[in-house]
Amino acid sequence: MGGLIMTSKDRITAEDVVMLRREVFCDGVVTRGEAEALFALDATAKHKCAEWPDFFIEAVTDFIVHQEKPAGYISQDNADWLVRAISRDGMVDSRTELELLVHVLEKAKSSPDGLCAYALEQVAHAVIDGKGPLMHGSKLVPGLIAKAEVELLRRILYAHGGDGNIAITRAEAEMLFKINERTAAANNDPSWNDLLVKAIANFVMCSAGYEAPMPAVALRRGSFLDQADPEIGGFFGRMVSGGLAGIMEAYRAPGDIESEWESKNKAAEALARRAETIDASEAKWLAERIGSDRPLHENERALLTLIKHASPEIHPVLKPLIDKVA
Repeated sequence: MGGLIMTSKDRITAEDVVMLRREVFCDGVVTRGEAEALFALDATAKHKCAEWPDFFIEAVTDFIVHQEKPAGYISQDNADWLVRAISRDGMVDSRTELELLVHVLEKAKSSPDGLCAYALEQVAHAVIDGKGPLMHGSKLVPGLIAKAEVELLRRILYAHGGDGNIAITRAEAEMLFKINERTAAANNDPSWNDLLVKAIANFVMCSAGYEAPMPAVALRRGSFLDQADPEIGGFFGRMVSGGLAGIMEAYRAPGDIESEWESKNKAAEALARRAETIDASEAKWLAERIGSDRPLHENERALLTLIKHASPEIHPVLKPLIDKVA
């Protein structure tokens, strides 16, 4: 490495970025030392050119997502390193570092438990408490969810590597309910209701959905992952378009992704049945989040209506809530 990346610098120019790009990517490998030096430079430079954020995000993402084998799988060690590098008192320090976190999730095939929920928590800090990088130079109003925040949440939730699973996880669903409860009285952007309903429906109705292979499996079956990627993306495309019909089509249309598996038809049928049935633990979780001691929020009513029409079996725990939307 040259001397520039290893020293603090008050100003980063476009020429500096050209030189740094040549130095960092010259051997095709971004090392942890280089990534740490870039973080130090980002922290010390008061004036940064417009080209800096894209280069910084690209280089650090390359280290985290692509340098360990198998490529695309974020190790727990690298995930912990990233959180330490971008956090101050549990909060991401800058908008560039928040974009880095989201970009890493989008580029990864799989990430450790909690990284996606950590990203959602950063949006919650801004939406609920008016804190964190989203507030820097922003007109964001604490206690209200605008379209920009919804789109950021959508990117995080549907990032390819979100906890290594197509289904929304419980930790992610918990964070969404927390945001919803704290902003229920606000004039939120309509897209928030759409996102919440579809995400929670995904959690409670598809918790046994497709799971990305573990790294050891991916090493043996790289060709399968390469073929599966477009189909996984297609699942999300179907799920987030078209309300109930889109969600159920996504659950019922496994496409070619099982073509590499034995017992293809049985697996697809079992998934469809499982996806449409809410079991006891999911029903209890949902009932506790919505509760029966207050009026339903509009998006909670929409969620229960979706479940009522889509699930062939309504668990008894949910019946009192379902009756409210009868």
